Amino acid sequence: MSKGRILVIEDDPDIVEMVEYHLTQAGYRSEAILNGADGISSARKQRPDLIILDLMLPAVDGFDVCRSLKSDKNTAHIPIIILSAKSQETDKIVGLELGADDYITKPFSPRELIARIKAVLRRGKERRISGRLERGGVAIDHDRFKVTVFGEAADLTSTEFKLLEFLARRPGIVFSRNQILDGVFGDDSMVYDRTVDAHIKSLRRKLGAAKDYVQTVRGVGYRFKEI
Repeated sequence: MSKGRILVIEDDPDIVEMVEYHLTQAGYRSEAILNGADGISSARKQRPDLIILDLMLPAVDGFDVCRSLKSDKNTAHIPIIILSAKSQETDKIVGLELGADDYITKPFSPRELIARIKAVLRRGKERRISGRLERGGVAIDHDRFKVTVFGEAADLTSTEFKLLEFLARRPGIVFSRNQILDGVFGDDSMVYDRTVDAHIKSLRRKLGAAKDYVQTVRGVGYRFKEI
């Protein structure tokens, strides 16, 4: 199963080819965009798990891409690793102050890049699974393992809670059964894709008036309604 989806915003075809090769070898899915403007558009539409961002891009440079995505509430949570030939300390400081999660200079080691990606995703996951999340009438309190629907407590199992939180963290994004298995159940090989359908059915029943927040996309998977 894929470890995550990574957007590569880079205008050098040779670097794109090398980065995508090593991402695939490490178990990640990737998409490459060759300019800043299209990179912003793709990130807003697809909301990848992480972005690898060059600074010297056509039309819209990497600093502006980072600034734009980090100032947008819908993409601010996406980790960004800057991968740039700009090695001056001032460039690194500006990038990090704009919200980038890491900064790697070219030339670079692909193994180091993969290690940095794993570290940034791990930190991001630790941040995402803490605190409180509200979507419409549904409130999810991860720290207290509690869900309320329009003010009323919903008695969810551990799996149902994880499933709801997984979908609600990214409203509007469609996840396949395999992606849900990977995100909710991890490496548990004894869990199968049809298990997801059963948990979705039970979750909807317990959400009551908010059951339609969890939507089926026929032939694809499930998503949490954008509210």
